[in-house]
This record gives sequence, structure tokens and C-alpha cells, in this order.
Amino acid sequence: MAKGEALKILQAKCGVTADGAFGPNTARAIADHYKLSPKRGAHLLGQAAHESGNFMISEENLNYRASTMCRVWPSRFASEVEAEPYAMNPQKLANRVYNGRMGNKIGSNDGWLYAGKGFIQLTGKDNVRAFAEHIGRDSLVDDPSPIATELAMDSAIFFFEKNGLFAMADKGVNDSIIKSITRRVNGGYHGLDDRIEKTKKIYGWLS
Repeated sequence: MAKGEALKILQAKCGVTADGAFGPNTARAIADHYKLSPKRGAHLLGQAAHESGNFMISEENLNYRASTMCRVWPSRFASEVEAEPYAMNPQKLANRVYNGRMGNKIGSNDGWLYAGKGFIQLTGKDNVRAFAEHIGRDSLVDDPSPIATELAMDSAIFFFEKNGLFAMADKGVNDSIIKSITRRVNGGYHGLDDRIEKTKKIYGWLS
């Protein structure tokens, strides 16, 4: 899928020009469409913008070199020699690192089928099934590809709802709250400065 395609789909859904460029008009249209307050919209869009490279990427990139795999999954790959057979082979790598957890069966193609999709990437069969039930679209369990296109933002909203992040967002837009939400989204504080900058900028657009 071309970079930015999911954003164009979202823009069309929200009634603004589908030019693939994220800015104030698009942010306001998304907040209006999904009935998000300025605080909720800022936190959601700030985190999603960071996670997706300003909404250009809505599918997990698993084109990794052996050295990168050892750094990202040290418990899975003890050496570059062990990782080398999976280098630059996204499907093989996804099945190696994701099967046997998150509802993905060992020895299946589940790891690849349910690799991360959406602006805040939804990963694993269990999470896809929960999202499918949440929006009443059971077909996603067999074909989760729409999560990377027409449902890229809907799945991000689901992530925020499921993890109580909108309640946190309601407390305000400041460094402390952005840091707390980042911990829930990222599992750490990777890219915190960028997340803070984006969230505050978007809050200014929406206020």
C-alpha cells in the first residue's frame, strides 16, 4: 500500500480534501467526525502522528537486517547468525516473532496475517478479534487488511478506549500526562519529545 493512502481515505471520510497531508484542517475534521474534545483529539492524534510517521505508515515494517532483529528481539535472536535467515523477509520474521502469543497459533501464518496495522498498530489475533467485536465487523478476523486502510483511525480510537487513555487525556494537555499516555502506547518513552511537540501543536489547532 502506498504511503499516506490510509490518511487520504480518512480525509475523504471526514469531508476534507484527500491530499494526504496532515494539518489543521484535517485534524479538526477528524475531531469533528469522531466527536473528540480538543484534549482527546490532541492526545490521540499526537500519539498516532508519531507512531505512523505523520500518518504516512499504517502497516508494520518488518524489513529488518539481522543486526536490527537482535536489538529489537534479543530474546528471540541470540546472534546475527541466528537472525540472518529472517533478514529482509517480513512474512517469515512475523511468524517467527509473533506466533505462539497474542492468540496467534504456532506453526501458522498468523504472525504475518495479524502483524501491526493501523495508525497505532493493532497486533495479534486476539486484539483483532476484540476490535472486530467492538465495531461489529466479524469479517476482520479472517481479513484484517482494512485495519491498515479504512479503519486505521478507528483502530487507534479503540486502542485509546480499551486502555483508558481518553480518561487520562481529559485531565489536560501537559508534559506529565503526555508522558503517561506515551508509556501506555509505547511501553516506554521512545520519541517522547516529538510526541509532546505534536500533541501540544495539535491541541492548539483544536482549541
